[in-house]
Amino acid sequence: MPAISKDALNKISSEVRSWRLHKQVKATFHELARQVNPVVRGWIQYYGAFYGSKLIPLLLRINAYLLRWIRKKYRRFSSFKKAHACWQRITRQHPRLFAHWALNPRAW
Repeated sequence: MPAISKDALNKISSEVRSWRLHKQVKATFHELARQVNPVVRGWIQYYGAFYGSKLIPLLLRINAYLLRWIRKKYRRFSSFKKAHACWQRITRQHPRLFAHWALNPRAW
């Protein structure tokens, strides 16, 4: 079945790491979404056309970086439990803030 290759997945993963989302503590959540959405939307349209479930680990990694961003930006959410509760609230209130959240909001 046609799907994203391992080389392409590694290249995309290195690009996501190069964004260093968790270190952009001066940015707001909406600014991060404006920065990330066009790129992620393009990856979803190109690589997810045939076998989109192969992109799920990459999208979960982006979510992990966003959760780490919450923990670094807001010191009151430094514990994982509090940050996760904040994450659930954000995904409920803004289910289409990030392009990959529109795929399956219950999974995030």
